[in-house]
Amino acid sequence: MSNQIRLDNRVAIVTGAGRGLGRAHALALAARGARVVVNDLGTELDGAGADSTVADAVVEEIRQAGGAAVANHDTVATAEGARGIVKTALDAFGTVDIVVNNAGIIRKKPFLEHTADDLAALVAVHQAGSFFVSQAAFAVMKDKGYGRFIFTTSVGGLRANPNVAAYGSAKAGIVGLAYTVALAGAPYGIAANVISPYGATRMGNAPLTPSDPGRANIVRSEFVSPVVVYLASEQCKLNHEILTVGGGAVARTVIALGPGWRAPTPEQLTPEAVHEHLDAIMDVARFSNPLSSDDEGALFLGPAIAAAQRR
Repeated sequence: MSNQIRLDNRVAIVTGAGRGLGRAHALALAARGARVVVNDLGTELDGAGADSTVADAVVEEIRQAGGAAVANHDTVATAEGARGIVKTALDAFGTVDIVVNNAGIIRKKPFLEHTADDLAALVAVHQAGSFFVSQAAFAVMKDKGYGRFIFTTSVGGLRANPNVAAYGSAKAGIVGLAYTVALAGAPYGIAANVISPYGATRMGNAPLTPSDPGRANIVRSEFVSPVVVYLASEQCKLNHEILTVGGGAVARTVIALGPGWRAPTPEQLTPEAVHEHLDAIMDVARFSNPLSSDDEGALFLGPAIAAAQRR
């Protein structure tokens, strides 16, 4: 079709692209013409071990379909590894236009059983990994005046689950990182958006939070990737957004700020007043979605500042 979204001559990095969602994203990007760096260590779900054939197999799959791809086996969890991933793109294809931060591990256990090592490992891969890879690629994109970042959060981070405290913490932190990249990149033609995917993957079916087998065919990984392709394209003008996607549906997710209740003066905001006006405080029927900390500050504190200036 003449209006088909294409990624010809674009170079994409997909982290954690050896299995599940990452593999589906890499295949979809390549099918639309992107040259793809398939990054994956090939670890177990908890981050242990390594298997280089996991990434290599996806590269071969892309090449067999007529696309262009190279494998990378560096870790996202260090700045050095992230620079190695970007260097692979530069050495193989000369640039980088698209980064899909997808790499992840998981350790599911009740909150009180989480250890310091669990938290450190999950944050290192999900949050720090997204930070390091994005920072390394951002420098290239800034110089060329174009780029697209797709970050991956989770319902476990946005809505939580009692058995994924460390994972959820890292996934929630990714949203703040993505928003920062979105604002930092906007003057340079760089956009950053977030997906919150539903996919039938080995991570989603880990112990303590098993997937419903009856919906596996509805939430196949490849049903998420069309949104990734769109967010990676020139046609996409979105920035600083979260899209929840899966099962043939996609919806905007926002961090809502209700109008709330405002005391006549700051001194009149007492614990008793909070209790008395709780219904108004909790009402989000008329919400706003500020797109930066400055925007929220102006919206939330603006009336109080104006009132104080009038006094």
